[in-house]
Amino acid sequence: MRYSFYCYFKADADNAPLLAQLRTLQAGVLARAGVAGRLLRRRDDAGTWMEVYEGIPDADAFRRLWLDVSAECGLAALSRHEEWFQPLD
Repeated sequence: MRYSFYCYFKADADNAPLLAQLRTLQAGVLARAGVAGRLLRRRDDAGTWMEVYEGIPDADAFRRLWLDVSAECGLAALSRHEEWFQPLD
């Protein structure tokens, strides 16, 4: 089974330093876990951002890695809400 990980948080709509940190995080996750991430911004609220990672084979291992890379990128203190989904079939 493959899992999908969604993580959303509040940020200034044009926070270039945070965007750079998130891009570094996603590059690290891709390099270490082979999972490409996407960054989204809510259509009706530019201050709500979301990280999306899909096709994750081991949710627990991925979360540990994501937390480690987040800390390395200076994102450990960022208040984020995590949600995990799995396919119905």
